[in-house]
Amino acid sequence: MAKIVSLVTGGAGFIGSHVVKHCLALGHEVVVLDDLSGGFEDHIPAGAIFVQGSVSDEVMVTSLFEQYKFTYVYHLAAYAAEGLSHFIRRFNYNNNLIGSINLINESVKHKVKCFVFTSSIAVYGAGQLPMREEMTPMPEDPYGVSKYAVELDLKAAHEMFGLDYIVFRPHNVYGENQNIGDKYRNVIGIFMNQIMQGLPLTIFGDGEQTRAFSYIDDVAIPIAHSVNTPAAYNEVFNIGADKPYTVNELAKVVGGVFGVTPDIKYLAARNEVMHAYSDHSKAHRVFGEGTGISLQEGIERMGEWAKVVGARKSKEFGEIEIYEKLPQGWERKIDQPVPATAG
Repeated sequence: MAKIVSLVTGGAGFIGSHVVKHCLALGHEVVVLDDLSGGFEDHIPAGAIFVQGSVSDEVMVTSLFEQYKFTYVYHLAAYAAEGLSHFIRRFNYNNNLIGSINLINESVKHKVKCFVFTSSIAVYGAGQLPMREEMTPMPEDPYGVSKYAVELDLKAAHEMFGLDYIVFRPHNVYGENQNIGDKYRNVIGIFMNQIMQGLPLTIFGDGEQTRAFSYIDDVAIPIAHSVNTPAAYNEVFNIGADKPYTVNELAKVVGGVFGVTPDIKYLAARNEVMHAYSDHSKAHRVFGEGTGISLQEGIERMGEWAKVVGARKSKEFGEIEIYEKLPQGWERKIDQPVPATAG
């Protein structure tokens, strides 16, 4: 049997590290490319080959493809902060779009069998509920724009060069290995980090915005296994949890797992989609039903992990390009309460 060699970009990050674990279990030789800007080397499962670098480094990407002759590419590397992307437009497009194109170019040249891309429900924009794959995407932030542009480029590369691809649009994923020290994204990790530091839980707006929070196993397992599912090729899938919750409801669940009654501080509402949840019937037809892990059970699992790793000091993003209309709490202040996004 021919050796299967897979590249996982962002494999030291949250979703990526779980995808690496499942690819290794499938018998793949796995090469991880990650610049560690949002990931941690100790998250990379044993047995994977780690290369520190960025997908935006064209020379490095080219050399990796020449050296390893990848069978599959799983592209998860991205700076996935939707709200912040308005204020880091150049950074967003260089990392999330141009970096992706570097990978697509090399995948075409080296005849990669399948390019698996982690997109986002940010491509849909507002007012399309539940979000379905057949809807016309209308992204409202630069992050969503960059993700949709990559989706379109993959379709074009398939039609022109025959590069097979699979696109996943996950949403609001949480679980072990999440970067709880990132104050700009991942509300569940932010809440856990704040509780462990004795800080109030900070929420933009009234907390009635809704999201369907997705436990990591319901996302990473189908992504890893998708290359073995012929019906998935050249298709787009929403993937994640079905039931939406308000951020206020979420705060109570997280507080309960940590044995505290949340002290909530409400901040000024920011420019974000109020309600976001998607339909997953297509993914269920192709990949089967999910794990069935409830929000309560998933947060309990993540909470046990978070209690072991402990609180992490939030890092300021150092490459803000536009300061006008920057949301409350995102100003460059040290040791301030960190606001929770709904993403």
